[in-house]
Amino acid sequence: MERNRISQKSVFKGSITSQGDFRIDGTIEGDLITTGKVIIGPEGKVLGEMKCVNADVEGTFDGRLEVKNSLCLKPSAKVYGEVLAESFTVEPGAVINANCSMLSAVKELKPSSKVEEKSNESKQGKASKVS
Repeated sequence: MERNRISQKSVFKGSITSQGDFRIDGTIEGDLITTGKVIIGPEGKVLGEMKCVNADVEGTFDGRLEVKNSLCLKPSAKVYGEVLAESFTVEPGAVINANCSMLSAVKELKPSSKVEEKSNESKQGKASKVS
């Protein structure tokens, strides 16, 4: 499959949905959702929401970034906002000023809360039987 490209000095405003990889050397103001990999080049900017499978960031991202697998922030990267990813690599020099969450940790928290609820329900049930 060919890689989609937003060239340097190009500005795209709006939402993009794709199944292909992206290389961004220009600017996207809006949302990008793809089942592929996204590379934000050194001059590239994404301002909005981005969901992808893998991402390498050399440029600027400001918004909500959700990466299903691997996120790599190169030394020239600047990331602001909210980041969710399965794994992170932050190379020396990268700037990250964002709320970060590991996707695997978020998934693990949900089942345990249900276990706690069941545990509390059974304790309440036992307490009501004792009364």
